[in-house]
Amino acid sequence: MIELDNVAYSYGGGELLSELSLQLAPGSFHFLTGPSGTGKTTLLKLCYGALRPTAGHARLFGTDVRNMDRDAVALSRRRIGVVHQDCQFLDHLSLAENVALPLTVAGEAISGQDQNLRELLGWVGLTSRANARPPELSGGERQRAALARAVISSPEVVLADEPTGNVDWEMSQRLLRLLIELNRMGVTVLIATHDLQLIRAAKSQVPARVLRIVNRRLQSAGVDL
Repeated sequence: MIELDNVAYSYGGGELLSELSLQLAPGSFHFLTGPSGTGKTTLLKLCYGALRPTAGHARLFGTDVRNMDRDAVALSRRRIGVVHQDCQFLDHLSLAENVALPLTVAGEAISGQDQNLRELLGWVGLTSRANARPPELSGGERQRAALARAVISSPEVVLADEPTGNVDWEMSQRLLRLLIELNRMGVTVLIATHDLQLIRAAKSQVPARVLRIVNRRLQSAGVDL
């Protein structure tokens, strides 16, 4: 589905990632860990076409990103749900409207997704905040809304950048269960996180592969690292 083949990425005159290869197969579950500044967010951006490698090949659903124009990348990204760390929302829309925005952009009728939207907001604990505007939300509420928005359109792949960074452990477990349930339905999941406790919790429930960026390269990692 998503493949990085001997990819390198340079930024500001220096190489951030080098000789990096990764395959996100259908239905697989991955964690990406490593210290801040090692390139986890950059790797995720390469996986959904927001960045193009300076060497090697990045393929989205079988097509090399270098051979895709802007429209083709945008179409491929409709099949990918992304949870960004910065959680950008449109302040003039309610939380529910922001969560449903991918459906609006894709031209789907939101009225036909009302039940799905309500269930999703309930799962992330935001039912009572459905009509709130983004400036009224806490950091944790914004993080939960970002996850709901990423999965509202039933993507084939979910890429999550620190999705539990601003929530307590109980909510972290709840969001993790949502991602595990999606994975069991066939969705490919890649989570970038510093939370080794979260990784251990996931590995007791799903066969997750743990990856770590070390010296600009990707390595398999144990959860005790």
